[in-house]
Order: sequence, then structure tokens, then C-alpha cells
Amino acid sequence: MTVGEAVVRFLDNQYVSFDGKETKFVEGVCALFGHGCVLGIGEALAMSKHSLKVYQGKNEQGMAHVAMSYAKQNNRRKIIPCLSSIGPGAANMVTAAACATVNNIPLLLFPGDIYATRRPDPVLQQLEQSYDLNITTNDAYKPVSRFFDRITRPEMLESALNNAMRVLTDPAETGAVVLAMPQDVQGEVYDFPAYMFEKTVRRIARMAPCADEIKDAAEAIKKARYPLVIVGGGAKYSEAGEAIAAFCEKFNIPFAETQAGKSAIAGSNPYNLGGIGVTGNAAANRIAAKADLIIGVGTRFSDFTTSSKTLFRKATVVAVNPSKFHVEKLRSLPVRADAKAGIEALENALEGYKSAYRDEIKEAKAEWDKEYERLANITYKEGMAPEVKNMFPTTVEDFRRASGSELCQTTALAIIRKLIPADAIAVGASGSLPGCMQRMWTTDARDSYNMEYGYSCMGYEIAGALGSKIACPDKEVYAFAGDGSYLMLHSEMVTAVQEGIKINIMLFDNGGFGCINNLQMGKGIDSFATEFRYGAKADTEYVPIDFAMNARSYGFAAYTAKTPGELEEAIKASLKETRPTLIDIKVLPKTMTDGYEGGWWQCGVSRNPRNEKQKLALEDQINHIKED
Repeated sequence: MTVGEAVVRFLDNQYVSFDGKETKFVEGVCALFGHGCVLGIGEALAMSKHSLKVYQGKNEQGMAHVAMSYAKQNNRRKIIPCLSSIGPGAANMVTAAACATVNNIPLLLFPGDIYATRRPDPVLQQLEQSYDLNITTNDAYKPVSRFFDRITRPEMLESALNNAMRVLTDPAETGAVVLAMPQDVQGEVYDFPAYMFEKTVRRIARMAPCADEIKDAAEAIKKARYPLVIVGGGAKYSEAGEAIAAFCEKFNIPFAETQAGKSAIAGSNPYNLGGIGVTGNAAANRIAAKADLIIGVGTRFSDFTTSSKTLFRKATVVAVNPSKFHVEKLRSLPVRADAKAGIEALENALEGYKSAYRDEIKEAKAEWDKEYERLANITYKEGMAPEVKNMFPTTVEDFRRASGSELCQTTALAIIRKLIPADAIAVGASGSLPGCMQRMWTTDARDSYNMEYGYSCMGYEIAGALGSKIACPDKEVYAFAGDGSYLMLHSEMVTAVQEGIKINIMLFDNGGFGCINNLQMGKGIDSFATEFRYGAKADTEYVPIDFAMNARSYGFAAYTAKTPGELEEAIKASLKETRPTLIDIKVLPKTMTDGYEGGWWQCGVSRNPRNEKQKLALEDQINHIKED
């Protein structure tokens, strides 16, 4: 058979087993055919016998985000491989590969490549480097993937595919796997061994902790009076939520969530403080700042979680993670283990322990609940002072004049949460929305919060919603995207229409890249090229954009909401739809949540300040990063 057919048949027979439950690992493929794949693996998908569903991508990065979100929603136990042409088609998936690798999500990519024989050299779309003829566009994948191989001979295929599966199913090392496929090799015929195409079940084992590491960690925890658990994405993929909740209840320990860890445990859990760090809330950050010990479960300890290593700098850190790389950060006491196995072992080793918390957890949560109610009920008034104070004086009124908006972002988010189904899946990635959502989004539905905030990749939201909906067809799925992200990438809207898959897009239009405008102006730079105005500066009118009209042109049911009442009506109408929907929500600039206590973020501020505000920003940074 051809190499292309061998790839298809191999993928069609891959299964995984987790806690005794067997799952088909590959049920479909995303493809954007071009020369480099259409006559190779594409021919096999079209003409050979297999059970894989093929989804037609519209943009290579977009379809790879579909695949990533699908794997994320399936807790990394199902994947959708992606095929592309050579050259620009292959290059378009590099960003998505980096996104998957940063987030430790399995993503299998088959970018087309130049001819192994080099006979038609240079082929159309080939990158030529005179100093090394082995270099192709696909070499750009090497820094952003966890495994890379180029199949220049049919005999290499078995080894390459098995190594791909090894990495894809490894909880500690998973990420983007790239098998570059020269287009002539895809069509070559070889007598592959029959066992390559037999059903193969790969066990995803829970890594057991080392007894000595558990002993050391338990001794440290027993000395702590005010510990705090941080629940990361690894806790979700391990399905460790119930074990962590039981652990916290037994020992009276509060927990906070990273973006990736949110929805691993019910938001209403009395020990759940909510989001932590730069985009965290006041309750979690206040408790974290006073904690004398941190137990990080399945977290990478990114700068947004640790507030650039300033939030709990004096605390002892225990890290539970199967990755040796992540478990040794922050001078941690390492517990290299699966999240659930590690936390259960710690529970057994801590018998009789109780933290010293009394009313602190309850009081912190009550104060945040009060703040949530304030955020959820902000109404527009002429001359109002929005949440974020760094702005051009006429920003709010300028946008109101251009859009007709009288709606604040935090109020809109609360309305959406109130009206959509309790088990709906929320998908997001970039802009100011992740901050608002980590603070304000509440859910008791497990795995219903799909936020890509490792790479914070603009364009993930809409494609990601499609991937989540493919994974969970019986749930309502909502993409939360800003106008900037929508303009960056929304091509898979057409795929949703084409496949008859209902996704819901909540498009928050605030007239530009609002999050970065906040950062820019907060550090002493006047608004410059971060708003959608006529020109780079903030002394012109906003460019009015009718996103609902754009969505209708693709076949979406679309609505525009400029007031709380209009948003409520649009949501109710969209819930009755069977088509994909988009609500163009015109929200006033600067009405997103602002930072809370402990949520400091280190940025590349100028060391040569030009004004007083820049000088203050530099002094603030210097003071924060001083060693205590």
C-alpha cells in the first residue's frame, strides 16, 4: 500500500486506555488540501477504506486550533490530526503547534514537504536555503514541537508513527508532534508489516509518587499553618478534581484555580477561592499572599499564576506534577506524580493534620461575592468613571457615539452567565476577557471552562469552540472573543456552517485591542495604534464595524446588542436556534475588570522614562522585583 494509506490505516487503529476505560484515540482528521498532501494522504482518505471523518479546514492555523481544543476538551484522550500542503500551508500551523506545546495538549500535524528525490527542485512553494538544501519551511516546527520527524523513506514510517504516539500519550511530555511528509514519499508503495495496522491500545498510566518525595512534602505541609492549593490544568486532565476537593475539605485548606484548572472542581465548593494571580480575584490573591505553603497540583507556575514570582515569594512550595521540568520550578519540594495519585498519597501521609484557618476563607469569599455583585450590575451613566482609569478622556463617549453602546463588559458577562445553560462550555484565549472570566465566570459543570491562556493565542476562541462542540455535541458551546481576535482569525465559522455544527460566538466589540491599550496607557504611553480609530492616535473617531452583518453573510444567525435588555433578548433568541449564532456585543471601552491586590505583572517597561508616569512604572517594577 502507499505511505499515505499506511498513515490512515495506522491512525484508524489507535486507542488509549485510562483507568481501565478504552477510547478510540483518532476519530477524525482536519485537512486543507493542497499540493503536498492532496495526492498522498489525501488520496488515501478519499479512496481507501477507513472510519475517519474528514473536516475541511478553511485556514491551517484555524483547523489546528479546532484539533487542539477538541483534545483539550477530551482531557487529552482523543485527537484530530491535521494535514496541510507545503510552504505557506505548513507555515500556517506553526503558531498552533506552539500553542499546543505550551499548553501540553496533544496535536498531531502532517505538513506536506518538498520532494525527497529533489527532482523537481525547487518545487512550487519550496523554501530554498543555499547553505543547506535539507532545510524546508517545516524546520520552523522544531522549536515549537515536542517531537519532529521527516519521513524521507517509507521504511521510516513505523518508527516515526510509534514515536509520535509515545509523545502524544505521555502526560508529562505531550504537545505538538510534527511528521513532515515529502509529497513524493506519500505516494510510494511499500510492503508494511501487517501488525502496524492491528488495533493498538496505549495505556495512559498514572505515575505513582516516590515515597521519599511524599515524606518530604508531608513534613513541610505539617509545619504549615496557612497552606493554599493551586489547581492547574494537569488536575483537570488527570480527573483529580474530586480527590483535591476531598483533600482540601479534610485538612481545611483553601484552593485557587489557574485558567487551565478552572472547572476541575465546582465553583460553589466552599474552599474554592477562584482565579489566582495577575487575572485572579481579590479573595484568592489575598489568601495566597499570606500563605506559608503552596501546593501546586498540575500547574506550570506561569507568571500569571505567580504574579511574576511576587505573590507568594516567601512561601514553601510543593509541586505535584508528572513533568520533571515543571516539578522543579520555584525551588519546590517535588512530588513527581500524576495529580490524582500524588494528592491521594499526600492525603494518606497527612493523617491528623489541620490548617490554622478559621474564618479567613469564608470572609475572603464573602467579600469577593460582594465585589462580583457590584461588577455584575454596573450601568452606563454619562460621564461615568469606568473600571480602568487609564484612558483618553473622551474614549467612552467616542465609542458610544460610534456604536450606540450603553453596555459595560462586566455586566454583559454576568448576563450571559445567568441566561445560558449551567453546563455550557466557555471557550476563550486572549484580550481582556480571560481576566474578566477567571474572576467572574462561575460553573459547577466539570470541564466546562476551556481557556487557552498558556499561549493566549488570538484566534483560538472561535476555532476552539468548534473543537469543543465536536467533542461535546450535546452541550451548548460559547466562544468568548474580542473584536481584535475576531479580525485575527474566524475562518472556521464557515466550517461550522458547512458541518451543521451549532456554536455560539459572544463577540465583545470595544473598539480595538482593549487589553493592550490598558497596558500601554497604564505604563505611561498615550493610546497609540491599539484602538480601531481612523489613524493611530486617539484623537479621531472609531471605525464602526457591523460584525453581525459579517456573520450573517456566512450563514450564522446573528444579533447586535448595545444594552443589557438587547443582550438578554439576543441570548434567549440564540438558544432557540439550530444554526450557529453570533451576538455582536457592543461594550464600552475600559469597562472590563481591573487588577486586584497581589495581581502584579512584570513587563518590559522602558529603562529610559520620558514622562512622570513612565518613571513611576519603572520604580514600581524595580520595587516589586527586589529580593526581600
